[in-house]
Amino acid sequence: EMAENNTLTTEFILTGFTNHQELKILLFILFLIIYLITMIGNIGLVILISIEPQLHSPMYLFLGNLALMDAFSSCAVTPKMLINFFSKDRLISLHECMAQFYFLCFSESSDCFLLAAMAYDRYVAICNPLHYPIMMSKKLCIQMIIGSLIAGNLHSMIHVGFLFRLTFCKSHQVNHFFCDVLPLYRLSCTDPYINELMIFIFSGSIQVFTIGVVLVSYVYIIYTILRMKSKEGRGKAFSTCASHFISVSIFYGSLLIMYIRPGAVNEGAIDIPVAIFYTIVIPFLNPFIYSLRNKEVISILRKIMEKNSGKFGTKFVH
Repeated sequence: EMAENNTLTTEFILTGFTNHQELKILLFILFLIIYLITMIGNIGLVILISIEPQLHSPMYLFLGNLALMDAFSSCAVTPKMLINFFSKDRLISLHECMAQFYFLCFSESSDCFLLAAMAYDRYVAICNPLHYPIMMSKKLCIQMIIGSLIAGNLHSMIHVGFLFRLTFCKSHQVNHFFCDVLPLYRLSCTDPYINELMIFIFSGSIQVFTIGVVLVSYVYIIYTILRMKSKEGRGKAFSTCASHFISVSIFYGSLLIMYIRPGAVNEGAIDIPVAIFYTIVIPFLNPFIYSLRNKEVISILRKIMEKNSGKFGTKFVH
């Protein structure tokens, strides 16, 4: 069917990764495995933190919410992408598009604030250990978490709201594996200048603010660690912060490259590789980065395993 040029598009085609059949099957299997591990890892971490009283400290409450947001962003993007590997038309409606972007933007923005809160938490723990219980009270911790989620929600509602001012009458091919706003701006017949400005102002200020908090916290943390007398203390402090810092660097790096780089709207060549990072790779890696470097989580997991293997063992004996 030849659509007239003046008809408005309400459906889009997600081009995805490839049209090569063998490659499709390979990628489908790869992403399905990553998705399952991501969901098990993150939801597992959330459950572990919620049922284990030992893990009810601020650091783990932040981590649990980070894991929840990672599961969220995976759910927003991956299922549709997996279906599209074998879908004939790869269609997505404008409203589905907006919903997908809303959930992704909500979880990514909340992640930014949670990572900043975690950096502040580490700063207090290492630089003011004696005042930690007062400075990082349970109440403050919960307020920070709720604040992060509300801010993430508002941020994504702003961008979705501004999507409603755009009209789409050009091509309806979104050169991406999910509905991101930048590819949509490229298809808009309405000048997306205001939308771009909103992204620059809001995403820019969220990133500047949260990266600022992380960097300032880490300058203090490193300074404090270097002044520690005991080698053991230094090692312990470094290892608690290293995992957080690795995760933060990958996450912010990919978001900055994606949305805040100059000319981000016009060139789409690096959209897909960068987006794979922050929508698929990071949610997949985070549970490993945080749990495997964490003695407490590992010892609790070991206890649970031993307890359960004990149960199964006795069943077989009887």
